[in-house]
Amino acid sequence: MTALVRLAGRAASWSRGAASIAAPRGLGLFPQRRAAFQGARMDNGGGKGGRGALIVLEGLDRSGKSSQCARLLSFLEGKGCATEGWRFPDRDTSVGKMISAYLSNESQLDDRTIHLLFSANRWEKRSLMESKLLGGTTLIVDRYSYSGVAFSAAKGLDIGWCKAPEVGLLAPDLVIYLDVQPEKAAERGGYGGERYERVEFQKRVAEHYYSLRDSTWKVVDGSLPMETVEEQLRELAMNCISECQDKQLTNLPW
Repeated sequence: MTALVRLAGRAASWSRGAASIAAPRGLGLFPQRRAAFQGARMDNGGGKGGRGALIVLEGLDRSGKSSQCARLLSFLEGKGCATEGWRFPDRDTSVGKMISAYLSNESQLDDRTIHLLFSANRWEKRSLMESKLLGGTTLIVDRYSYSGVAFSAAKGLDIGWCKAPEVGLLAPDLVIYLDVQPEKAAERGGYGGERYERVEFQKRVAEHYYSLRDSTWKVVDGSLPMETVEEQLRELAMNCISECQDKQLTNLPW
């Protein structure tokens, strides 16, 4: 916890000095981790069965990610795949509890501070994530680094600064983006209960999501009937699991 307090204090200091910084100094964050992990490739330790796949679902709030993650997890388990469902933020960790309080409007934090806490929440699971994947377990992950960058950039933070703490985290084999218009998402039950669930803000988030897309992304129309979306996700996931078994793990290319 002491380390987290230091991290938050450092972030607040960066925030106060941001106006005098010409270039995104955030690129210097976590220098030891950047040196150790940037561009690294991990040996495939999954044995005969190959490694598991890292499959991430992204999208705006109330786009259906959590429901589709649960359905996909159930399907893969039924197929006999070693699979686990993960979610970020992980609100059960000490960092996650701080994030949960912020999202529920129970606490106030500087934008840079909360961004670094979100990143720290992913970092504290990195080693376990790698171990699971190399051991042959496929992970279905509800939100990942892309959410962290898109949401913080939508607040006006420099996108390069936002990406910097994520360097060294594992790169997904597949990112499924559930595309739902913010106005449609706002019509779904429970909308507005958390800090970021505002239509205009979600529109800005969508713009930044678009800028983050790469060859691992597949866009699925999340406004289609739930069963139709589920079928598309099943096909994408099964293909990914089959194709990545003999591939090495890599890190985010940022």
